[in-house]
Formats: sequence, structure tokens, C-alpha cells
Amino acid sequence: MALRELPSRTASALCRSTRPVFAALPPSPRRHTSTDAVRDLEASSSFAVPPPSADLTKDYDPVARSKTRRLKQKPLPPSRYQFRPPKYNRGPLHPHQPPPPSDPSSREFQPGPFSLPRLEQTYQSTIAEDLLTLTYVHTPPGYKRAGPGQRLREWTGDSPYYKNRPLRPPRGSSALRLLTPPRTFRNIPEITKVVLHSMVPEAQENSANLHVAGMALQALTNVRAKAHKARHNVVGWNLREGKYVSLTAEVEREDTFHFLSKLVDVVLPKIKEWKGVSATTGDLSGNITFGLTPDQVALFPEIEVNYDSYPPKMIPGCHITIHTSATNDRDALLLMQSIGIPFYGKLNA
Repeated sequence: MALRELPSRTASALCRSTRPVFAALPPSPRRHTSTDAVRDLEASSSFAVPPPSADLTKDYDPVARSKTRRLKQKPLPPSRYQFRPPKYNRGPLHPHQPPPPSDPSSREFQPGPFSLPRLEQTYQSTIAEDLLTLTYVHTPPGYKRAGPGQRLREWTGDSPYYKNRPLRPPRGSSALRLLTPPRTFRNIPEITKVVLHSMVPEAQENSANLHVAGMALQALTNVRAKAHKARHNVVGWNLREGKYVSLTAEVEREDTFHFLSKLVDVVLPKIKEWKGVSATTGDLSGNITFGLTPDQVALFPEIEVNYDSYPPKMIPGCHITIHTSATNDRDALLLMQSIGIPFYGKLNA
């Protein structure tokens, strides 16, 4: 075995003896000052270079140069292949249909929601189910509900003027009330928006009253108030045509629940000797309106924390209109009572 391994060991020893003692060194990256640094130095300073000629400076126009480049390429206008929603909805048969409001390209698109108020969570988890239970009317399978019938009144009498005349509106009202469809989970009453209206007739003499009222409404609703002019001269109310006399602010989406929760939990409990909202305050179509005096408006936390910033006796009162998807006052009052607004009196519905 040792004799067989001898030639290989001898060969490796001979190869090791023939290797050079010193291996070739790799090139060093170190630069020597005497050679490379001198080459990198510029022969002359940049301050010695003469400036461009006056003709070259005068003819230099980057805007015109870019225009000539565009004309050579002849690009298409950027709006040719850009979708633009129509300004008006011309009906379902028009070939150019607007996108739905949820589409970001729609003119009616509104981003959000950015928060989930607790009142909205309570409505979705508890109030909606309770309203469905309270207003549900069961109909057995196969039952056909009777139609509304004739809602307009006929003319009674023998006068020839009554023939072929349009039917009269219902008694006590010039408009027909909304029909209440059968209650299902698809049409549970809900709050759509809240509108705050403030009448400031003093603004005709002093515009500061209008500015203070606008700042107060904007602080309450987080929405910029919109000013309105008087359309006619009313001597009894001391209104002059063309003068700014009122402000409105519309609160929509999640801001609606923020405002109502603040109103119910903070403001209304602070009002002393307050009976509540009258049960006859509805408009027979599911909208509830009630008012707050200037002292009651000052109870809002946004006004109370900066009360000294407002001029004295300039904080306005306001009317609050809560719009709901209900079709009658009974359902609207049930919805308002469920969120915590108290009512008194007999329901007029």
C-alpha cells in the first residue's frame, strides 16, 4: 500500500519544490501624489473661460424649443381619450350615461367615509332592527294588499263648471302625502342629512352679525355656511329685498351622526326646564324641525370653549331640520326617539 502511494507523494513534493517563493502581488489601488493627482488637476481655472456670446444668450428660448419639438411629434391632445362625465343626466336612453356617484370620475363623487361614529354603529346594530320590529306588518303568503284608491276629491254639485275639471287636492293640504310602502329590511327609516338655518335680520344694518353667525354655524357643523338674500320686502319682519338675512349649513354622511350625538349627549341635557320637542313639528313627510335659542346654541362645546372669542349678544339661534327617509311623521318620531331626542304632546299624523 505504501509503495502504491509513493509516486503520488513524490510528484506532489516535486511540484511544491518548483513553485516560486514570492507570489505576484496584485495591483495596488493606492494613488501616488506625484503622478495621478497631478494629472487630475485642470490646466486652467473655470473662471477664465469666457461667457457665452450675447447672440447665443438672446436666441436661447427653452419654451419655443419645446414647442417646436412638440410640433414635430404632433401628439394628440390630452383630453381626447380622457373620460369626462356628462354635465347633465339626459335620461336612461341617452348613449352617454354618467357614472354612478360612487365612481371617482363622477361629478357627484364624494370621498369618504373617514370615520365610523358610535351613533351610526348603534343604528346599524340595534336601532334598525328595533324599528323593523315596531313597524313591520305581516302579510300571509298569497295575500294581495289593497291599493291606495282614489286620493283626490271629486267636485260635487250640478254646476256645469264642475264637468271635466281636474280633481281637487285632499282636504286640509294642497299636496298629496307620501305613500308608506310595506316595511321590509330594505326601507327601514334612516337619517339622511341635517340642515341648520339661522335667521339674522340684524345683518342688514351690521354685517358683523352675519359673519359671527357664519362662524358659529361653521364651528358647529364643520361645514361652510351659505348666506341667503331676502327675496321680497316684508315690513312686519323688517326685511329688505336683496339684503343678506339668513344662513344655512347642510351636514351629510358621517358628520350627521357626529352632530346628532353631540346634540343629544351634550347640549340637550344642559338645557334647564326644557320639555322637549313638540310631537307636531313634522312636515307629514318624515322630516323633523325644532329650534334652539342663542343661549342654547352657546352650550355646544365648540362655542363654549371659545365663548370669549364671540362678540356679546351676537351668537345666533338656529332651526335644526333632520331629514329622514321615512314617509310619515310616526316613523320619523320613532327614529328620533330611538337616538335620544325627547318629544311631548300628541302625535299629529
